Amino acid sequence: MTATPLATRLRAFSGPTIFTEMTLLAQRTGAANLGQGFPDGDGPPAMLAAARAAIDGGMNQYPPANGLASLRTGIAERRRADHGIDYDPEREVVVTAGATEAIAAALIGLCDPGDEVIVFDPLYDSYAACLAMAGATAVPVPLAFDGTRFTFDPDRLRAAVGPRTRLVLLNSPHNPTGTVFDRAELAHVAGVCRDHDLVAVTDEVYEYLTYDGVTHVPLAGLPGMWERTLTISSAGKTFSATGWKVGWACGPAPLVEAVRTVKQFLTFGTGTPLQAGVAHALAHCTDWVGELRDSLQRRRDLLVKGLSAAGARTYPAQGTYFVQVDSRSFGFADGVEFCRALPHEAGVVAIPSVALYADKEAGRHLVRFAFCKSEELLTTAVERLGRYAATRRSAG
Repeated sequence: MTATPLATRLRAFSGPTIFTEMTLLAQRTGAANLGQGFPDGDGPPAMLAAARAAIDGGMNQYPPANGLASLRTGIAERRRADHGIDYDPEREVVVTAGATEAIAAALIGLCDPGDEVIVFDPLYDSYAACLAMAGATAVPVPLAFDGTRFTFDPDRLRAAVGPRTRLVLLNSPHNPTGTVFDRAELAHVAGVCRDHDLVAVTDEVYEYLTYDGVTHVPLAGLPGMWERTLTISSAGKTFSATGWKVGWACGPAPLVEAVRTVKQFLTFGTGTPLQAGVAHALAHCTDWVGELRDSLQRRRDLLVKGLSAAGARTYPAQGTYFVQVDSRSFGFADGVEFCRALPHEAGVVAIPSVALYADKEAGRHLVRFAFCKSEELLTTAVERLGRYAATRRSAG
């Protein structure tokens, strides 16, 4: 039997992801897992209690295809309270199986085969697979370290636009670089979208997890952007509930309808009691999210201090769960080689950032460490990395 065109396009994604590979390696070796970005702890107790109450109350059947009304209302109210951006919860909000489904449904629903989509490189691995499913082509714009943070060249962004460009896919706060796009950067993106009549799809799952006073700015809030921006976020990162897979997309009704049309044939609806729990959290657990942000900043600092003491070069993380590290600090030019050796030789797991790069040479030496773990685990990891670095220096 010959492969279908879709199967052919997805052939490059058929094996396990790097996240699966490194998590399994952590389990086999007993290494401290600073690889995959999932937290050690649970979300707010009130959210968990609300989900249990929903289960006990019989909310165990399909939710509406759009998501529970209480959750859609909570999402709209949160966007208004936090950013002053208004959405109609009936027509301009749809609940999805995590942000991953929202991104997939958006790209499939908004792109035709042969369309081009501007992405910022590096990019989360599901983006490329979703673009392949849509039959669209990624056009990468590199994020390069400018001495203080990872950013892009506005001229490179404008040059990326071609006659088949359909949309810009933007992730901020950005995984894996930790950059939070500022207003000036977003203004460049907005200008390109307006000048070329492009749609913007924004992945904002780390919107509340920014540090050192850095503020997340939604692209949809910039002049002329509400009507052309689909904003995606989720409860997984905000409320430390990555396994719940409750996400959403907000935007003008035609863009949301495109997502809804696709997603109803993917999952239709998921996690009815979990949606009820998230609706409660959006309304009542904002203080908990603030405490989480402060805790993550402390844990980021613990990890960076330990890595720096081990002689490693780290890059600033303004947001997300992750710190980028130069593997050459440990004597490895190749981050993949470093990450595959590290569990056996140091008892620590990380992710090679090159797995998220279109330009493999640009990301070859970079490694991503997650700090969304307990302080105990992070302390163990940096102690092991310190001993490992010392051993390699003495051996060299």
